[in-house]
Amino acid sequence: MSTILITGATSGLGRYVAFELVRAGHVVLAHGRDPGRTESLVAELRTEGEAEGFVADLASLAQVRELGARVAEARPGLDVLVNNAGAGAGSPGSGREVSADGHELRLAVNYLAPVALTRALLPVLRENAPARIVNVGSAGQEPVDFDDPEFTRGYTGFAAYCRAKFALAAHTFALAEELKDSGVAVNVLHPATFMDTAMVREGGVAPWSTVADGAPGVLALATEDLGTGGYFDGTRPARAHEETYDGDVLKRLATLTDQLLAP
Repeated sequence: MSTILITGATSGLGRYVAFELVRAGHVVLAHGRDPGRTESLVAELRTEGEAEGFVADLASLAQVRELGARVAEARPGLDVLVNNAGAGAGSPGSGREVSADGHELRLAVNYLAPVALTRALLPVLRENAPARIVNVGSAGQEPVDFDDPEFTRGYTGFAAYCRAKFALAAHTFALAEELKDSGVAVNVLHPATFMDTAMVREGGVAPWSTVADGAPGVLALATEDLGTGGYFDGTRPARAHEETYDGDVLKRLATLTDQLLAP
């Protein structure tokens, strides 16, 4: 059985997946932003199996790194990381927002946070190989504008979300190559379209699917050996945006990412 950290576990897909995993006998480390909701979730999970809660605001890179350090210290047996937490497109007509570090909020939460957390936990995951990293992405992908990565011009929440998910997919493929002989697999998936979550409802979209529809892909990647460097649509291997495979795009993204994550 694995020790699995799930970010954004207090609601939606993350919550559903957390219960499925703990019921299957895995140790679930549940991350949430709100202390009360995280505590309440862990109390429920513990009626089914072993669980521990970790609180952090992923819109703060300092808190993301601290989260990584706390998990590594408390749970040195960690062998699966599910980067599930995300910020949606926002409510219709809402403007550009920034994170605690001044980055565009969707980029910060949907891209910079999972990258920073992954980096913080990689030594532990390598130590516990075979290990897995599952990045919850989206079929909604739009190339990053390297001339305006913080989206200061012509901003829309949906486009910002799609740019961040493009970056996450591209980063996944680069990281898989970097880790190919380490025993740490890393994959990205689109779980399901417009699941019935607070994020989707806030965006003014009528849900098309349920979190139960989105869970099988996440569960499979978290618990089965499905290779590395893949993009999945649910449980099916698929293709991400073509530019996420472009070597020049990956190099530019790596340089940009290092700049944005610099303390």
